[in-house]
Amino acid sequence: MIQDQIKAIVAGRVDHDGLTETGIPGVQLFRATQPMPCAPAVYEPCVVAIASGEKEAVLDGQTFVYDKRHYLCCPTSLPVNAGTPKASPETPLFGVFVSLKSRVMTDLALEMETLDGLVPKPGGARTARGIKLAPWDKPFSDALLRLLQLGESEIDTAVLGEARLRELYYAILKGEAGAFARRAFGAGNAIARSIAHVSANLDAPMSVDALARRAGMSRAVFHRRFKDATTMSPIQFVKSIRLNEAAKRIAAGTRVSDAANDVGYESASQFSRDFKRLFGRSPRHWRQSQLGADRFA
Repeated sequence: MIQDQIKAIVAGRVDHDGLTETGIPGVQLFRATQPMPCAPAVYEPCVVAIASGEKEAVLDGQTFVYDKRHYLCCPTSLPVNAGTPKASPETPLFGVFVSLKSRVMTDLALEMETLDGLVPKPGGARTARGIKLAPWDKPFSDALLRLLQLGESEIDTAVLGEARLRELYYAILKGEAGAFARRAFGAGNAIARSIAHVSANLDAPMSVDALARRAGMSRAVFHRRFKDATTMSPIQFVKSIRLNEAAKRIAAGTRVSDAANDVGYESASQFSRDFKRLFGRSPRHWRQSQLGADRFA
């Protein structure tokens, strides 16, 4: 199976738990040999493919468990809880993390939309919200393997990396997650642009009215479409992504007060209340529980 070939590539190039660069921007390999419970993370637009083992992501109470049968497609920035609760030295997790570059994905999505009627319309996209699990079909598997095989040569990686990455993006857009992803990267992707704006400006004031105006929608329409795309209301999304980002920074050693300021909180007491309401413990207790954890999303 192609997953076995990909697993062999990852296992042969990764000598520690966590993320390892491949030389292709936005493409990383990872390994986990210890169980890690789900913890706050912010997924930027990405695809995560598991060649061996099992990984979990929780979005707004819904749990996504995926392994070598399905890859995870997340076309917009989302606050999630993620972990590897079943990883062990006997059953290690091996996988590939691929960032989805907005410009390339948008170019491909728009080009495919101009070929309406020629590009197959994948099913199931209308019911997917926020995150989509899609099967490893042959085009995706072949494209991912061809991409990772470039690591055997620095020259091949430098010359062919972008082209092979574009081939993988195309396989994603044609596959079962394709219509779902094209909603984020194709024409009329105002909600995706709103999510990107929030993610890039976590320390700035946000209001639903202002976001709706930026998207060119009424407040009611914006609220409905935003929740359809992310499972969360705009206000809930803004609060969750701010707190998840703060939790990541606190776990990495940032002072609680600095993390709160970095994500737009002016009141330390309000930050502490919101943090405890979402995560079940105070920011300082959260920091203590995360010290020494070798975690990756």
